[in-house]
Amino acid sequence: MYKSFLILASCFCLVVNSVTQAQTALPVSLPPSPKRPVTDTYFGKAVVDNYRWLEDMNSEETKAWFKAQGDYTNAILNQIPGRDKLVETFVAYDKLKAARINQIRRRGGRFFYKKTLASETIGKLYYREGKTGKEQRLFDAATYGKGSKYTITGFSPSEDGKLVTLEISQGGAEVSTMHVLNVDTKKLLSDKIDPIWNGGASWSADGRGFFYTRLNSADPKDPKRSIDTKAMYHVVGTDQKTDREVFSRAKYPQSGIKPEEYAAVFFNEDRRYVIAGMFSVDQRMKGLIAPVTELSKSTINWKRLFMPEDSVKNFEIIDDKLFFHSFKGTTKGRVLMTNLDNIDVKTATEILPPGRDKLENIVAGKNYLFAMQSDGINTTIQQYNLKTGQWLPVKLPASGTAWVGPYEPRTDDFYLGVTAWKQPTTLYDYDPTSRKTAISPFHIEAKYPGVADLVVEELEIPGQDGTMVPLSLTYHKNLKRNGSAVCFMTGYGSYGYSATPYFNPMMLALLNRGVVIAETHPRGGSEKGEDWYRAGYKTTKPNTWRDFIASGEYLIKNGYTSAGKLIGEGTSAGGILIGRAITERPDLFAAAISNVGCNNALRMEESANGPVNAAEFGTVKDSVECMALYEMDAFQHVKEGTKYPAVLCVGGMNDPRVVAWQPGKFAAALQAASTSGRPVLMQVNYDNGHFTEDKQVTFRNFANMYAFALWQAGHPEFQPPGVANNK
Repeated sequence: MYKSFLILASCFCLVVNSVTQAQTALPVSLPPSPKRPVTDTYFGKAVVDNYRWLEDMNSEETKAWFKAQGDYTNAILNQIPGRDKLVETFVAYDKLKAARINQIRRRGGRFFYKKTLASETIGKLYYREGKTGKEQRLFDAATYGKGSKYTITGFSPSEDGKLVTLEISQGGAEVSTMHVLNVDTKKLLSDKIDPIWNGGASWSADGRGFFYTRLNSADPKDPKRSIDTKAMYHVVGTDQKTDREVFSRAKYPQSGIKPEEYAAVFFNEDRRYVIAGMFSVDQRMKGLIAPVTELSKSTINWKRLFMPEDSVKNFEIIDDKLFFHSFKGTTKGRVLMTNLDNIDVKTATEILPPGRDKLENIVAGKNYLFAMQSDGINTTIQQYNLKTGQWLPVKLPASGTAWVGPYEPRTDDFYLGVTAWKQPTTLYDYDPTSRKTAISPFHIEAKYPGVADLVVEELEIPGQDGTMVPLSLTYHKNLKRNGSAVCFMTGYGSYGYSATPYFNPMMLALLNRGVVIAETHPRGGSEKGEDWYRAGYKTTKPNTWRDFIASGEYLIKNGYTSAGKLIGEGTSAGGILIGRAITERPDLFAAAISNVGCNNALRMEESANGPVNAAEFGTVKDSVECMALYEMDAFQHVKEGTKYPAVLCVGGMNDPRVVAWQPGKFAAALQAASTSGRPVLMQVNYDNGHFTEDKQVTFRNFANMYAFALWQAGHPEFQPPGVANNK
């Protein structure tokens, strides 16, 4: 079964020897992946799992397998010409922007933000007194600990801007330790809270304490890590052991919170109310509300705010009014209003009816409410004057994806951001009274090479069932549509996430090498509204990967690329999309990338992050949903003796969302089954989670994925001498 890999290794060893004797020769074969069949019966259906043993991530054998797979993969990737040049391009493009500023928040007249210089790999925390005040550095995570890379994964300033909570994580993990920083002294206080999910803190009005959510374990592989979480209140200067439990299933069993739902409590913006949220991947909000005076009581008298049947995605509280974004009875969404003293969702007043475009979000300031809508590609924004009750359009400075929000809640000081496929993000200040925009003092300009030569096409192509599916293409203006171009086609299609336009310098590095970039919009996203989402959800999930397949067929039929040049990619839940696309149509692709992908959906509930995702994909406890999970399980659809494309699976050892055995088992199955002679590799990242802020790690990771795929798709810059890449 390893014959093709032995040949590949031998070819690479010749390359290594011809370049330099100082380089280490490759392993002569892949590490063994023994089959140890385990049979489960789901509602009468027997399912065999040959690699169940890989799920034991604490086993020395499993650790050794991942280490050997990773070493083998790295040895191959290190020899691909063009990979290091790709990293150099990422770095060069990154340096074109002197710095990146994000997460800007104003409190007490101070503006707090993360800033990463072009010469730095991770960001530091800064603040200014006023927008144009002198910049002062508050905290550098590089000084936090020795021997490991730490990053600031979140921060929350107190209302007066004198204290800031810092969430600090290690190695790309999303489980953090929270500290409290004194802004004036720039010193950490004695407070140390862990483990917490990277969700931030909600400060009390007096700055004496804050709410946070505590996990049961910092281990991303612990299946009980996020079961029955607790929302806590911490008083600054006290020991975490004395923190008060404010909301949990144990304390409020009548609330209806499920074990897998995250318990979170936060203040509304004017600190008159506290809200208890019960969060899962279900976008329909579930929460309770109480006056802030209830916090003085040992038991809070929570009142119903929203439940899933209300179909509410977002809300804003302004004075005594509750504004909320609901899609009940419509696929596009509407804005409604009701009184807080008598919350009645059913009789709420509609202030913005459903329109042609999908309502994406609502955001409020002091006197204005904003509604962001999208046709699936371009955003439009309307502003609602709370005093006059009038809606007016916001004139956007450019088309594409746009968003608006207040620098500080309960003010009318707003920022406005715009980006598109070939438009780097521009940040503006927006005055809702004059309805004028001006470049923000926090915006940092950058000009990138080749952007002026790019063409963007927004298409709708026929899906396999005749449904018209959006497809976004970006390519160089001199593209010859004769099938000779390499095409990088990516997709997601889950959780109702819409693939709206954004500028990605790493993708620009491919575009400037003549690669066509195809962003698919399969069902399971919500580009066309709630129905589009539900058409790629649980039992309808096959539409997701079949829309992706149809997009690839269209690109080939119309000469943008060919089967020997087409690359498919899916990340995270997009692992379902790419995994099932190549198991259903292996002939369609030259190469595929499953990046931290969910490839074994039938076993997802057995992982730490699995139970909370049952709301999106289904549960094995339900006969219908179980069979839907089997259908979307790429691992279970690998067939012996099939000519699969080249595949690179990627897993992060610190990943709390998709445990590494998900792509690992898929890689093992493909290695044993494929007869195409193309490589199937398992890249293992020990300094990464589901993602990481560290630019050095990110650039290496994506350069590995792109170089592998471009090699297999025949791009001339990535061909090792003497090594065949095509069928």
